[in-house]
Amino acid sequence: MTPANIVGMAKVIGLDLIALTDHSSCKNCPAFAAAADAYGMNILFGMELTTAEEVHVLCYFSSLEDAMAFDAYVYEQLPAIPNTPSVFGNQIIYDRHDRICGREEKLLISATAISFDQVYGLVSQYHGIMVPAHINKPSTSLLGNLGLIPPDSRFSCVEVKDPADWPSLQEQYPYLRSCNMLNSSDAHDFNTLHEPLYFICPEDPSPAAILKYLETVK
Repeated sequence: MTPANIVGMAKVIGLDLIALTDHSSCKNCPAFAAAADAYGMNILFGMELTTAEEVHVLCYFSSLEDAMAFDAYVYEQLPAIPNTPSVFGNQIIYDRHDRICGREEKLLISATAISFDQVYGLVSQYHGIMVPAHINKPSTSLLGNLGLIPPDSRFSCVEVKDPADWPSLQEQYPYLRSCNMLNSSDAHDFNTLHEPLYFICPEDPSPAAILKYLETVK
């Protein structure tokens, strides 16, 4: 799952838009951007942030600069727990040629010091949007970990593991009736990359227009 191979495989199966959302890191986004440019692929820069409550939140950015600035902030919010490669695998950073150029030493699946209610305002400072991830999973999710949607929430898009659950989720949690729903592949290997099953229609294919489309309730 190196950056160039991810983009290349997405191109082979006919995808027009993909996002890279490593756990609590954007350090592979520069290589991802170079591969996307080579393949002519539309991309979003992202991160799957783990909050202090161990809720996973997708954070999407329209520019590489914003993503890397956010990465630097999040890195300081990670605890100083070292990765154990024999248990969790190597956390590899690649260059634009898919060559190893570094390794992340902090354990990236650790909970950060960022609380869920901080995420919206924080990500907005970096011109990004937040999308609570796989909200209908029993763990590492908004509903699985918190059991509710905080009344002061401001997000307007969520990602669900099984879209068949969306009507019942909206019935049980009225807040979701004013949200857009994404169903991403959440791919951790090539076999789970989605075929081009789902479509969006932003005003234009620019990252900024895509984020606006995702955040604007239809």
